[in-house]
Amino acid sequence: MDAKNRFETKVTFALSRLEWLGFLAVSLVLAVQHRTEIRWGVFVLLFAVIDVIGYVPGAIAFRRHPDRPVPRGYYVAYNTMHSLVTAGVLAGAWALFVRPEWALLALPIHLMGDRALFGNSLKPFGVAFEPETSPAFRLFEQKYGPEGDSRGSRVPGATGAARNSLEGTDAVRT
Repeated sequence: MDAKNRFETKVTFALSRLEWLGFLAVSLVLAVQHRTEIRWGVFVLLFAVIDVIGYVPGAIAFRRHPDRPVPRGYYVAYNTMHSLVTAGVLAGAWALFVRPEWALLALPIHLMGDRALFGNSLKPFGVAFEPETSPAFRLFEQKYGPEGDSRGSRVPGATGAARNSLEGTDAVRT
């Protein structure tokens, strides 16, 4: 993936999830090591507020009218609350105005858990609010997945096949 090709194959997405899993593991280890110092009410509040504001309203809207698109405001709320930037600002403000504390680990535990365990990240407006494969992505996977690309080897030079040019497209060989 790069700035001109903002998509992920199954392998590159799995590698991203592995990185997020590492961050989740570090956060969980710190939480376990400092479990007696965590104010658990604050931890639960910080863990829950992300979904109470950012996910639940959009999920309700999605289920209430499954035949209609979810309004963009729900996507904005989801993306705002599931942003590492928002979590950093919230943690910084909490540390400044309340106090620095181990309960703030709820923020990276929630966000990295969503990313690493469930594969959820920020939501683009053009996809369903709840996970479902879009037809456009299904076509992408057919073309660039392990069984895709009937024009030659997926990895240039792997079988001696000539490199196939995709110049003029918005995709690169994986």
